[in-house]
Order: sequence, then C-alpha cells, then structure tokens
Amino acid sequence: MIDKILIANRGEIALRILRACRELDIKTVAAHSEADRDLKHVRLADESVCIGPASSVDSYLNIPAVISAAEVTDAVAIHPGYGFLSENADFAERVEECGFIFIGPRPETIRMMGDKVAAIKAMKEAGVPCVPGSDGPLGTDEKTNIEIAQRIGYPIIIKAAGGGGGRGMRVVHSEAALLNAIAMTKAEAGAAFNNDVVYMEKYLDNPRHIEIQVLSDEHGKAVHLGERDCSMQRRHQKVIEEAPAPGITEEMRKRIGERCARACEDIGYRGVGTFEFLYQDGEFYFIEMNTRVQVEHPVTEMVTGIDIVKEQIRIASGEGLGVQQSDVIMRGHAIECRINAEDPNNFMPSPGTITAYHTPGGPGIRVDSHIYDGYTVPPYYDSMIAKLITYGDSRQAAMARMRIALSELVIEGIKTNTALHQELLRDAAFAAGGTNIHYLEKKLAEKEA
Repeated sequence: MIDKILIANRGEIALRILRACRELDIKTVAAHSEADRDLKHVRLADESVCIGPASSVDSYLNIPAVISAAEVTDAVAIHPGYGFLSENADFAERVEECGFIFIGPRPETIRMMGDKVAAIKAMKEAGVPCVPGSDGPLGTDEKTNIEIAQRIGYPIIIKAAGGGGGRGMRVVHSEAALLNAIAMTKAEAGAAFNNDVVYMEKYLDNPRHIEIQVLSDEHGKAVHLGERDCSMQRRHQKVIEEAPAPGITEEMRKRIGERCARACEDIGYRGVGTFEFLYQDGEFYFIEMNTRVQVEHPVTEMVTGIDIVKEQIRIASGEGLGVQQSDVIMRGHAIECRINAEDPNNFMPSPGTITAYHTPGGPGIRVDSHIYDGYTVPPYYDSMIAKLITYGDSRQAAMARMRIALSELVIEGIKTNTALHQELLRDAAFAAGGTNIHYLEKKLAEKEA
C-alpha cells in the first residue's frame, strides 16, 4: 500500500481524498495555493506545502510546482482529484517519469480518451454504442462534409475532438449553415484546446444524460457500479445527480454496464472512470469517458456501499479489485444537489466570508464540504462549496429527505443556489423522473421571460 499521498487539489474533493487516506492509514500532504491556507484539508493533513499564488495557472495547474512539492515531502503518489490536472496526460506522464505513482489511468489512456475522435473509435471497437456520426475527423473537402451531414440527417452537431464540459460544439439545423459552422468550430477549438480537429454527430433533441461508473485494475479485471442520471443541467454543467436513473431497468443496466466493463478490459484501463452517454428512445449513445473520480461519485457510493476513492487508491497501489461484479448490488436511491456560492437569480459567483453555517442531519443525510463558519470563499476558483446527498429506500424517500435537508441548510454571508434546488425538488416533472438535459435551461428561460 502507498504510505504517503500528495493531494494536488482543493475544496471538498481534497477533503474527501484526505479522509479516505486516513481510513487506509496513509499519510497526506496538502498542496495548496496562497489563497487556500485556511482550507479544512490543509489544516488536517500531516503536512502542507504552498505551491504558488492564488491563480490556478501559478499553483494547481503548475506541474513543476506540484511535482516539487511531492519531492520535498517524500510523497510516494499524487492524487489529482477532479478538474485541474486530473485529465492532463502530460502531467500523468511527468509524475510517472519522476518516479511517483499517478493515482489515475496510464498517460496513454488519458490521452486517448481526451481525444473524442480516438475515444469513439476505441469504444466502437469495444462494442460500446455510439452516436451516429462522421466516424473520424472532418477533412477540408466541403462536398464530402455536406454528404456526411446528409447521411447522418439534420440536425447535426459539430464537436471539437479536444473539447469537453460543453465547450467546443455547435448545433447545425440546415445545410446552409454547415460549412460556416465547421469553420467557426475549428477556429474556436484551435484557440481553446490547441487542437482544431472537429467531428460530426447526429444531434439528439430529447436525450437524458446517463453515466456508468467503472472500476478497473491493472490486472485486467473491471466491474461497473451501475448508472447515474445527470440530466438536470445548466449550460452543460450538472446541477442535480441521482442513482439509480429513473426508468432504467436491471436488464438495461446489466447490458450497458457489462459493455463498459469489457471496454475497460479491452483498452487496459486502470483506475476509476465514468462512461457518459446520451440516452434517448431506449438507446444509449456514448459521448465521452471521464478518466477520473467524478463530482457525483457519492450517489453511487450510497446505493452500492462501495467507497470509490478508497478503491481508486488501492488500484493505484497495484492491488486487484476488492469487489466482483456479483458483489455489486444497488439498493435504495440517492440524490445529490451541488451547492454553489452564486446568486440564484443570475448565477453570478458570490465569494465572501461565511458568517453562519449549519449542516442538516438525520438518517440518510451526507454533506461533502470544505467550508465552515468564518471561512472565506475565494473568488479564484469554481463556485461549488458543498454537495448535499440524501439516501432513502426509494426515490420518493430520498427526495423527501432532500427537501428537509435543504430547509435545514444554513449558509449566511454569501449567496447560494439553495433556493433553486428547493424549487426543483418541488417541480412536478423532476418528481416524475426522466427529464431531459434541456429541461432546466427551458425552465429558467421561461421563468426569466
């Protein structure tokens, strides 16, 4: 087992990793920016190292600084959490070249999955269903591109091969707009991702976002932990997640989950990962794979009883999977609300000092958060300050507990999006289950109008 881990992240995920390490009796080093000296995990870690000023570019994204912090503290491994350097293949490569263990997939796997064209090709070869598309990058021949779009059928979507998180994509509804859309997406992709390769897919107009959690060791064994529904989104950013997904049967779960596990074995995947799908008309369509722990991993932990972060560390240590597929049984239902420091009306960030903080309690309540009374939320990073998770024997029970938990949550001194979550938990369509990825955007647009 690894005996010391450098945590190269901040906020709630850094605290989550630290707690997993403490359970495994692993020493921890908190790598932090100057603005994050007072973070809870920095105070609780065995050691801490400041790696730069507040700016992410000069601290959490500064590869030499992160590796130097591991060197001076004699850390054995580096855990990147999510965001920042977690899916940076060059970082993973440098970590391993310097003699440390990267708690994540191999660099070549990250690189392949980071290129959406390469990822789709690998998934098709592994038998994972994909969205009908161009089956590769778009070339410069205009006639060929027009023919591809005609074959797929409008509307189509142009996507950047190096994009993600909703960036680098453009929907096209007619042939008249196609060529200009391709040119604009290529230009934007080159500027944003230093990679102007784009591809084409069928645009699904009524999909849900369903994802499959997987664990895979370096000995060629993989399992899936069922699915999550992450369809409640605003600007391609998830707002509420739940497991299992409403309306997904055991047979459907088994079919798509086993394909994902087999794909991990086929590509030699190592670590935890998530296959993201668009789901429409009873069919799953692969869109991308996240090669890291997800923000929403707690809902899967609640319904399976499996500690995903501890399994991730054990896999990085070279151990075989501690669970077989027959051991994975989903029980009950879990819901997660992302609590952000932002104005609930215009979604502008709301940094500042928290003057009062009270967390909800009771059966089936979990709060993953790094904040505390008197903590100052800095303006430099993502606005998420807490994840509120509830569990119940049924979806109705989990929703009832979430309504109560949201009513008990107190965060004063800054604005939060708690009111939005309360509104959604009263929403008839959400209560029925199965809303698509466009539902929240339309709801907010109607509210504003």
